[in-house]
Amino acid sequence: MSKLLDYLVEHEPSFRKARLPALYSDFRSQRALNPDGYHANVAAWRRALAQIPRSGLAPPPRSGTTPDLLVLDCDDRLLAALESKQYGRPLALSAAVAEALSARDLVPLPEFLSAHASIYQKSSTWNFRPWALAAWALRQLRVGGDAATERLPTGRFVVVANVEEMAAAFGEKLAAESGRTSRFERTFTKEHFRRVFGEQIGNGNRLSETDVDVLLTFLSRDKGTVLYDGKIVRIKAAGSSEEAATLVEEDASIAQIKELIEYLAHQTTTLTRRTEELAAAARSAVARGQRGQALAALRSKKLTETSLDSRLASLSQLEAVAARLEQASDNAQIVHAMEAGSEALRSLNAAADLSRVEDVVDRLREQVAQTDEVSAILAEGQVATVEEAEVDDELEQMEAEERRKQEASERRKVEEEQEREAQETKRRLDALAQGPLKPLEEGDGTNSSKEKEEHAENHASTQRTSTEEVVGGLRRMSLQPLPQADPA
Repeated sequence: MSKLLDYLVEHEPSFRKARLPALYSDFRSQRALNPDGYHANVAAWRRALAQIPRSGLAPPPRSGTTPDLLVLDCDDRLLAALESKQYGRPLALSAAVAEALSARDLVPLPEFLSAHASIYQKSSTWNFRPWALAAWALRQLRVGGDAATERLPTGRFVVVANVEEMAAAFGEKLAAESGRTSRFERTFTKEHFRRVFGEQIGNGNRLSETDVDVLLTFLSRDKGTVLYDGKIVRIKAAGSSEEAATLVEEDASIAQIKELIEYLAHQTTTLTRRTEELAAAARSAVARGQRGQALAALRSKKLTETSLDSRLASLSQLEAVAARLEQASDNAQIVHAMEAGSEALRSLNAAADLSRVEDVVDRLREQVAQTDEVSAILAEGQVATVEEAEVDDELEQMEAEERRKQEASERRKVEEEQEREAQETKRRLDALAQGPLKPLEEGDGTNSSKEKEEHAENHASTQRTSTEEVVGGLRRMSLQPLPQADPA
């Protein structure tokens, strides 16, 4: 397959390899026999006709070397670019092109550039084409031959879908560059516009001169986002109505100065790089002992530096003029804004008559005073109710809450005391449960009977003390009151 057909197979879903035999066949006879199949094939080719210029693989225009992205050259060279060894040339391409012309997918280039009405406007300028009507009549009368003898419409046709896509990309670019606010920044020559925006909105592809003409015509006539007269372009300010609706002499001056500044800046960059190269060449010649070459390089460097100084001086002067122009443009916008503001203030002040304002203020004060008086009366009637009922209820609630807090605190103290006593009682019981009195160790018979009696008496006293403490703790834990001692 050809490179162009390979591109369509890769980028156009309807150009699957399984469908290529049908798309390359002469399906024009299906217009009456199989309308669904006919229209499906035509729709696929209409989408392909928009893809062909975008691919960069279309035959270049006869009058230029840069391929067009927005214009399709339709002739035998297009058939040759689509030719395949397996399927040959597309036999029904003429029908697809005719349908695209009828549906306004394709518009003849001269007609597109010269028309004053928008392509979206339904008018006789765009819809009535005598040659198409005559061809249709001849086909109906069989005078023009059958469908198989229809020839491919030749010429240069604007691909409307591609123009709309590029216009949308340009709008996104402007939205991203919101800093272009002054008139100076929004004015260009056509060539300067092409250099600034060309590759950015062309997906990396350079726009041809014809592409720029078509795009600017569309943006000016159909979208109304720019002003364009064939040479000068001014992007309209968003939401601004004070600028002139047409291009004026000041726009041409601004555009030319901007283009010249860009040209001189490019020259100074080139001359600076050339000076550095000549200086490096002179040093290299001196290192090699080639005195003649070093002198020649230095002379060229001197001439280049002189030219660079001249360009830099001219560039500085032009930049000063451009700064003055930009300042004057900003001043003009400020004056327009001040004029609009003064007119708005005058209109509002005229609507607010001074004597009428005084009457309104007096009436407002009177109504405010009446409102305050009514509010005071209503407030007096509510004071007694608040003091007698609401305050007492709130106090009772606070006192009840405080009592609950005190009772809870006392319960916690009693419980903690009982817990401590229980722990102490348990400790003493554990001490008693450790066993009987440990007998005196048998020695050498020196322990007297008196020592044994003292030991036994001490043990009994300890048991009595522990028992009394345990009984006292149990009595304190009991819920019954302690017995009172007899006073007698």
